[in-house]
Amino acid sequence: MKEFDIIIIGGGLSGSSTALNLSKKGYSVLIIEKEASGSIKPCAGGMASSMKKYLPLDIDESIESKIRNVEFRWESSDNVVADLSGESPFWIIRREKLDKLLLDEAIKYGGEILRPVQVEKITQQNKNWIIKCSNKVTYKSKFLVIADGSQSKWAGYFNLGPRKPKFANTIALRLKGLGNIPKDSVRFEFGFVKYGFAWAFPLKDSVNIGLGTFINNKLLENKDLNNKVIKSFGFEDLSFKVVHKKLRIWNGLNKLNGDRVIAVGDAASLCDPFLAEGIRPSLISSYFAAESIDECLSRNNNDLNNYSTNINNEWGKSMAWGKRIAQIFYRFPRTGYQLGVKRKTAPQRIAQILSGQMNYEDIAMRVIKRLLTKSKD
Repeated sequence: MKEFDIIIIGGGLSGSSTALNLSKKGYSVLIIEKEASGSIKPCAGGMASSMKKYLPLDIDESIESKIRNVEFRWESSDNVVADLSGESPFWIIRREKLDKLLLDEAIKYGGEILRPVQVEKITQQNKNWIIKCSNKVTYKSKFLVIADGSQSKWAGYFNLGPRKPKFANTIALRLKGLGNIPKDSVRFEFGFVKYGFAWAFPLKDSVNIGLGTFINNKLLENKDLNNKVIKSFGFEDLSFKVVHKKLRIWNGLNKLNGDRVIAVGDAASLCDPFLAEGIRPSLISSYFAAESIDECLSRNNNDLNNYSTNINNEWGKSMAWGKRIAQIFYRFPRTGYQLGVKRKTAPQRIAQILSGQMNYEDIAMRVIKRLLTKSKD
């Protein structure tokens, strides 16, 4: 039986980032990943440049675009543009490159990865985790990190996060060329997708396109609607492969740790409930998970409660207001667009939220009051 200080279930962004933060501190780390390597990840790829403080390495190789403008449209017209202030406050990264950079760096510091391997059973024995896997090998660790994404079965097994997770339904694809998307802009398209929106984020030579809905998850099964949205981004060739994904979005302040176990990223239900952003909470939670585990191992205790407290303070309090804005905005989308996007200061505020300069709590009371008042007229 091989023994490690920490075993991480899931080798995506949050798993690889947690592994790097811990292996760099000198701990023995094993990642168990169920998928084979090499797959394209048509994740939107938007990341506030301020998140580099949570990453202990240079990620320039994964940055495809530096965004200067955020465009908002209602049914392909009524264009509103917000300038992003500061020096490249918002980046588009190629997810498969970023994940590989993190993983390679973790391995350089002694981390290990098993793939493709499924975790079949987890038990406790003398303050250790015993993990039985599909490769017929059993592993032991002092601490366990759940990082297996929105479809995580282990987060619920350990009662981490909301008792009843809430999901946004999304489709994602990557198309060659930039269509009509400026290389230094991202676009959010409202109106076509009822109870949701579409987005286009440019890479160097292609575009990550997504559609998401937060209320009626069957809406995205409408192929004609999907094609209309994609054409609005300037693409005529509709012979593309679509990836369907359910995102486990933030749904309340919850405990994200147990006895020697922590959930991070999408598995912890941290995805933004208004803009469906997942990279920022993945990196924040990975950083604080590593800090909490390091504190326990260095002080020889098992109290991880400061992790849940830190995440709820750093991310959850803002998301509580983001959820309230989303509940009103997506039920009354036209009103939401008029009052939440077209209002003089609104686009800049959304851009500042994307770049990490503001949070939902800073704008929520004014936005909610305007939306509620108008929706009752």
